[in-house]
Amino acid sequence: MFSATLSEMCGVFRHFLLEACPDNGRASRTIVKVLITGGAGFIGSHLADRCLQEGWPVSVIDDLSTGSFANIAHLKHHSGFSYVIDSVFNDSLVAELVDSCDVVFHLAAAVGVRLIIDSPVRTIETNVHGTEVVLRAASKKRKRIVIASTSEVYGKNSKVPFGEDDDLVLGPTSKGRWSYACSKALDEFLGLAYHREKQVPVTIIRLFNTVGPRQTARYGMVLPNFVRQALLNEPITVFGDGRQTRCFGYVADAVECMVRIATSTGAAGEVVNIGNDEEISMNNLAELVKQRLHSKSEIVHLPYDRAYGPGFEDMQRRVPSLAKLESLVSYRPTTPLTEILDAVALNLRQQLSGNAPTDIPVAFAAFQ
Repeated sequence: MFSATLSEMCGVFRHFLLEACPDNGRASRTIVKVLITGGAGFIGSHLADRCLQEGWPVSVIDDLSTGSFANIAHLKHHSGFSYVIDSVFNDSLVAELVDSCDVVFHLAAAVGVRLIIDSPVRTIETNVHGTEVVLRAASKKRKRIVIASTSEVYGKNSKVPFGEDDDLVLGPTSKGRWSYACSKALDEFLGLAYHREKQVPVTIIRLFNTVGPRQTARYGMVLPNFVRQALLNEPITVFGDGRQTRCFGYVADAVECMVRIATSTGAAGEVVNIGNDEEISMNNLAELVKQRLHSKSEIVHLPYDRAYGPGFEDMQRRVPSLAKLESLVSYRPTTPLTEILDAVALNLRQQLSGNAPTDIPVAFAAFQ
């Protein structure tokens, strides 16, 4: 009850700020309706929550190939929410949904290292063809569209932090590891081409490691994997030598950035990093998880070739530059890793006990 009341107060305060500060980068027009492709996924479902809290009706399309209906079940009876279980390959349906909305968040994509390694054809087709269908529909009436890309596109570039105009350095086509990065880079090229040639207001967001409640460990997501193993006192499995580093951003922070970008007057035609820039090695992350959860798990190392097959290549570091994000929306993700870890652990404990809520509030991201 208290969190719902505070959520409403945050929403009122946010709208007051927008009215009082017209130069804060937010667009003056009101968004009437939002479409989220892949909206039953981890990030998509949190984004649906956040948009509804903004007062925007939300439609979701998802084929549940990697998403889960459980992520949006709590929204079923919300008067501003509707969903369709179908594929973004369905041209006529996507055209109809896009036509009735004001902003499209295109999140439908193949996700997770395990899926990418095991199903490269599905990865490429889903990412490239799905984006093509959505962009074609959006171009008819020049609908605002935010396309989710990934930090993977930076590839083996060793210059950190990664800036949006830095070179993309990908590995050879003989290594399937790079098919995901290449397909998402093609999504970016396609989106920006639609912006330049057909004047579609497109923004590309490059999401760095984003974590939080509802994220599954099924497709190789490292933090929920570590937490699940620690809670069960199973060995915490670190791939490679564990010296590779990552930055983990909280999902509530990420969706706050996405909402602000969608209403920004200066974001069309831009590529924008979204993530946290607090860096940690996988060895240190495993130790932190073990200590934080008082786990008896041992930490073990597994060579990449045993985890993903021969020839697997990984990035040693992945750190975003957030200067452009801050300049566009006056906000950056700041939730500490310990708080993120606690939220993930609480949700996984509830899942393991069979009592996991899906309506986890995310309305306070801008005020943390």
